[in-house]
Amino acid sequence: MTVAAAGCAIWGVEYQAAGKRSRLRVYIDKSGGVSIGDCERVSHDLSDLLDLEGVIGGSYDLEVSSPGLDRILFNADQYAGHVGETVDVRLNFPFEGRKRFVGLLAGVEDGQALVRIEDEEYVLPLENVQRARVVPTFD
Repeated sequence: MTVAAAGCAIWGVEYQAAGKRSRLRVYIDKSGGVSIGDCERVSHDLSDLLDLEGVIGGSYDLEVSSPGLDRILFNADQYAGHVGETVDVRLNFPFEGRKRFVGLLAGVEDGQALVRIEDEEYVLPLENVQRARVVPTFD
């Protein structure tokens, strides 16, 4: 695989169809961090592979980047890796009258995230999460 050959792993993928031109955003990660060179290599190789295989019909923009400090969480394993950190969770549908929860990620189990905000705890089904990001803290 192109990404693995660069010593990286895919953190997540976002695809946005936008009229005549779509956007494919690929987040890569690796131990020690991702460099601009890593992004360039993966972008070049991945672009060639996608064009050769004809995976995406029509015109598209390919963006390859690091997930960054405020990384998006795409799956339960990623949530589990950030337990104890502050997260900003936005839901597709309101839960207890809210669509946005910013608080401490206290745990992940059975497809649900436990988010603690002050003295309240909320059990949020991951299937209802539109987007969740880690909120970086600087000491």
